[in-house]
Amino acid sequence: QVQLVESGGGSVQAGGSLRLSCAASGRTFSRYTMGWFRQTPGKERELVAAISRNGGVKRYRDSVKGRLTISRDNARNTVHLQMNSLKPEDTALYFCAAKEREAVDGIVYDYWGQGTQVTVSS
Repeated sequence: QVQLVESGGGSVQAGGSLRLSCAASGRTFSRYTMGWFRQTPGKERELVAAISRNGGVKRYRDSVKGRLTISRDNARNTVHLQMNSLKPEDTALYFCAAKEREAVDGIVYDYWGQGTQVTVSS
């Protein structure tokens, strides 16, 4: 099992940047495919970005390509989401998630953090 704790959320103006971090503890971090999800009230949680166990493969939803970058540091058991050129529609509660399956594609994850709020004002 792995425990996940997100940090780095906050409030920014449109066009600004934030860097989200997720610290993992428990079993070997490098065994997990990692993802960042987001959710707004009344909507389903959506996958924003995912990264493979060794960081070599990354996936992004179309609306964030070129603006958000996922990365991981297996030596420090962390995964990050660098968020640039933020838009009001990026406002959401962002969750870090881990899964034991190797495939980067797919939205079924095994472990979840509590989330960190990102608010982008126009």
